[in-house]
Amino acid sequence: MPKDLTRRQMIALTGAALCLGQPAKAAAPTRMMEGRAFASHWRITAPAEIELEQHRPAIEALLARIDRQMSPWRDDSELTRFNSSQAGCAVSGALALVAQTALEIAQESNGWFDPTVGPLVAQWGFGPIKGGQSGAWQGLAAQGDGLRKAAPDLTMDLCGIAKGHSLDLMAAHLLQIGVQDFLVDLGGELKAAGQHPSGRQWHVAVEDPRQNHDAPALALRLPSGLSVATSGFKAQSYVLGQSRYGHIIDPRRARPATGALASVSVLAADAMRADAWATALLAAGEAGPQLAQEQGLAALFLSDHGGALSHIATGGFDRHLL
Repeated sequence: MPKDLTRRQMIALTGAALCLGQPAKAAAPTRMMEGRAFASHWRITAPAEIELEQHRPAIEALLARIDRQMSPWRDDSELTRFNSSQAGCAVSGALALVAQTALEIAQESNGWFDPTVGPLVAQWGFGPIKGGQSGAWQGLAAQGDGLRKAAPDLTMDLCGIAKGHSLDLMAAHLLQIGVQDFLVDLGGELKAAGQHPSGRQWHVAVEDPRQNHDAPALALRLPSGLSVATSGFKAQSYVLGQSRYGHIIDPRRARPATGALASVSVLAADAMRADAWATALLAAGEAGPQLAQEQGLAALFLSDHGGALSHIATGGFDRHLL
């Protein structure tokens, strides 16, 4: 498997074989279109007869618009304008929708998903939002086309949900223009429609979250209309002394999440919610499986016990494993 693909939490497998050490069969023909967005990589895979390149300008414009709305790295984004405001400001309907969903999941997850965690993310070397309160998401509100804050130093970080929203919009655009069979990969989060040209469901592989393990850990079928999002420590982490620190923050301890849990994947029709819940469940650590069961979530938890990998599946996730 190519080295660059192993840096993602989910890997699209468009051939007939799963690269698991068995001889490959002739793959049904597919066509791919690729690009860069959000300091990450995107790929659309579809049957070979579909001319994807003609749709590149629209896809790139869509992603650029979301970046202008929700990037905390841009001084001119709507999100940065809100974070710099004293009490809030008017925003686009798209930003208001994602913010409202983020706050709903913060409530449903008992704060394990925390959209005010940006300053802590920056403090540990993973983000640009400086200063301000963390752990105070109840002080944020999305009302109509505006965002409000209860204190001037409150900020909002949507990095744990905006990519899923983008994936939903990419898929919706493809369906709207008449592309019925495709797999979209945005930074390792995937959404499927229709079927693979060979006549089967789309297949994707779950990356092994252990360092220096390049082969997939597991593989699953991704039925039409479903999305899968994964949060893990493999790609965004660093070692300092004897400890490894990842970008997912435990909001209750105000530090990077630690423990044996190494990655969480969530299946859902809505990629935006799958994205946020994968973040929340990884932050929750050992409490994640019970939280997933309580919320009826189809989730896969991969844990690293001194080099030995184990997994727990909830909500019927295991029914999709190959």
